[in-house]
Amino acid sequence: MRSGAGAAAFGAIGSAARTTAAAGARLARFEHERQSAGAWRRRTARTAGVDAVILSAGLTPAWQQILVFDEYRHGQVNRAAEVHWCASGKVLNAGIAAHTLGGPSLTLSPLGGSSGAEIRREFDDLGVPGRWIPTRAAVRVCTTLLERSTGTITELVENGRPLTDSELAAFRTAFEEEARRADAAVVIGSLPFGTPPGYYRGLIESARCPLVLDFRGPGLLATLELRPLLVKPNRDELAETIGRPLDTDARLIEAMRRLTDGGAEWVLVSQGAGPLWLASATSLWRFEPLAPEQVVNPIGCGDALAAGIAWGIRAGWSIPEAVALGISAAADSVRQLLPCRLDAATVVARHRQVRGEQLTEPHPR
Repeated sequence: MRSGAGAAAFGAIGSAARTTAAAGARLARFEHERQSAGAWRRRTARTAGVDAVILSAGLTPAWQQILVFDEYRHGQVNRAAEVHWCASGKVLNAGIAAHTLGGPSLTLSPLGGSSGAEIRREFDDLGVPGRWIPTRAAVRVCTTLLERSTGTITELVENGRPLTDSELAAFRTAFEEEARRADAAVVIGSLPFGTPPGYYRGLIESARCPLVLDFRGPGLLATLELRPLLVKPNRDELAETIGRPLDTDARLIEAMRRLTDGGAEWVLVSQGAGPLWLASATSLWRFEPLAPEQVVNPIGCGDALAAGIAWGIRAGWSIPEAVALGISAAADSVRQLLPCRLDAATVVARHRQVRGEQLTEPHPR
């Protein structure tokens, strides 16, 4: 696919290029797309007189063990050089990222057991605001294995433990209350075993704030007619969601169009170290990820991406510029041992280095 003659390099935003006619046209496009009717309607529906927050909500937190090895030998006894524990899982990662970027935020998650108590303690120590739904089941424990000699990273994931009907109902009530004072909400993470596939749809039906959705499958498809502002599957998750391989960029773009045709205002697809694709009903963008200064731990970088986008939305930025901030947040998380403990000044400064361009439409719309 070829970029159109009028395609603009995103990284010039904030530079002297603002004075050029091309930059003026680009900023006009940004402003037009930022003020989409659906997004503006949701932004103005927030409860008046209440401090707005970025709300990060999800059902599958994790207490994370990180084991660092000089060398890891499969099938043999291995002794870790370092051991670290931290709050993690997509919802907690996104909440921590939003907090470290600055401004009011709130994390909403179920917590139970001794692992849940450790998470609560760490959030208190970090000063990250949280609202916790007590659960009978303990929070799952996941493990990251880092091998220094090769840079290999292995993730051992325990699935989220089932929640009772009363716990799910309490979470929904809490979400409805907190979404009323949110300027943006990130709904993120898989559903625990036994949770109805349409649970997230029921959760967000009453939300009037801009929504960033980061989950996959039938549950994602069920939310599209509610017109979420942005949905963020990675390439493999999108393939799973639509039930077909996305082995070419043309098929990827076609799949993204299925989601915008279904109601999503924007679709962002990441693919590891590869380019990110962003589409609305009328535009298509391609972004290059920032090269990290050092790759320490990539776990959670997608959650930092989601939180960075929400931060940009709350700031009133266009969606393409909010995505650039999210890309910068992801690059900053990769260089941290503990996920999503971001340096806000670095993230904001480096987002201007993100290269993105608006492409010609692959077919008439």
